[in-house]
Amino acid sequence: MIRTLICAAAMTLISMTGAWAGEAKITVVFDQKLPNVPGKSMRGVLVEYAPGGMSPAHIHPKSAFIYATVLEGAIKSQVNDGPVKTYRAGENWSEIPGDHHKVSANASETEPARLLAVFVVDTNETELLTFDK
Repeated sequence: MIRTLICAAAMTLISMTGAWAGEAKITVVFDQKLPNVPGKSMRGVLVEYAPGGMSPAHIHPKSAFIYATVLEGAIKSQVNDGPVKTYRAGENWSEIPGDHHKVSANASETEPARLLAVFVVDTNETELLTFDK
C-alpha cells in the first residue's frame, strides 16, 4: 500500500515538473502513514532548483500542513500576502492548510538550491500542488 502511494505521488509530481523543465526537480523521498493519526500521512518532497529556477504560484491540498527546510543555497518564498523572504541553508518556514504560495524560487542565478518540504496530508491525497490559472 505504501509503495503504491509513493508511486502515485511520485508520478503526480513528476508529471508536473515538465512545466519547469530545467528549473526544478521534484522527488518524493518518503511517504509514511501516521499510525497515531488515522487517515493522515507524512510525505517528504525534495525540491531541487537550478540556478534561477522557480516554481509557479500554487496552493497545496486543503489537508496539507507543510514544514520546509532549505538544505542548500537560498530560497525566496512568499506565502499569502506576507513579505518575500529569503531563507538560507538550515532555515525553514511552514505553510498551513489553505495558504497560497505566491513565490518559490532559487535566490541565486548562479548556484543551485535544494529544500525538503515535509507534508502532513490526507493519506488519499494524490495531488500535492495546484498551480494558479
